[in-house]
Amino acid sequence: MHGQPKWPAQGGYVTLSVEPNKLAETLVENISNVIVGKRGAIELALVSLFSRGHILIEDVPGVGKTMLARSIAVTTGCDFRRLQFTPDLLPSDVTGASIFNQKTENFEFRQGPIMAQIVLADEVNRATPKTQSALLEAMGERQVTVEGVTHILPEPFMVLATQNPIEYEGTFPLPEAQLDRFFMRISLGYPTREEEVAIMDRRETADPIDEIRAACEPADILKIQKQADDIYINELVKQYIVDLANATRDHREASLGVSPRASLNLMKGAKAMAMVRGRDYVTPDDVKAIAVSVMAHRVLLSPSARMRGVTQPAIVEEILAAVPVPGGGGGRRPN
Repeated sequence: MHGQPKWPAQGGYVTLSVEPNKLAETLVENISNVIVGKRGAIELALVSLFSRGHILIEDVPGVGKTMLARSIAVTTGCDFRRLQFTPDLLPSDVTGASIFNQKTENFEFRQGPIMAQIVLADEVNRATPKTQSALLEAMGERQVTVEGVTHILPEPFMVLATQNPIEYEGTFPLPEAQLDRFFMRISLGYPTREEEVAIMDRRETADPIDEIRAACEPADILKIQKQADDIYINELVKQYIVDLANATRDHREASLGVSPRASLNLMKGAKAMAMVRGRDYVTPDDVKAIAVSVMAHRVLLSPSARMRGVTQPAIVEEILAAVPVPGGGGGRRPN
């Protein structure tokens, strides 16, 4: 399709004050004022938000993981809560609990930090598996159940969990089933020399996050999420996604490939990426742009591969180079 794209939503057309790709660009620019030089990671985080996904940020301390979560919340106008995971944290500290009110003589539900729109689960691998599992229902079902009563989480809803990939002492590694719940795994990495000087300049007298303002409302994010659902994806591109998934399952260095959830997430993320790029159809390049972030953490390396230092992203990159890309009919919506 050529010319001005349309953005259909479920059940009709939803009107935004600006087009989704322009709003996404504004959000990226806003966050880039705080997180310097990490445009790629910021775009991936927004694609995850537009796809109703959750993010695992795996990186060393001090590179801006917490600031990224706060910046997303501020610029989208969403509620934000931070939860510091520690070994003594209980599931009720995450979900909330029923407290007896002596005045009313009734039990009242006191909301936990999970009942926010943007939730930062800081150092998630420091909590016990029982507490980690408290996130599973919230991330998968967008609800929490406390003492038999189900509480629906607000929308939009996204969990950003962080963990240190180097320090393992006193931690509880996330099991494969929980890793699979995360839409993406991203990292920020150290800034360049110039970027680090720019960070020092911006924070010499003030914190940049105090100066950014909301570029939209949570309701706008919900509209964008619905619009991303209706982005067109050709059957050949769907087959390409499945071919990538199958290649991880047959790879010599992997003892376990990605699940069908990864294929679904690749499709959803590619739709959101196409929308961010100003198109109403998905191309293979949209799939490639998010493939490593969506697939790598779901690949379980074989023992021999771990001993030789093979990495999960390297396997996905190898697969992207080897799997044929669909031609001609793999993009635009047919007339």
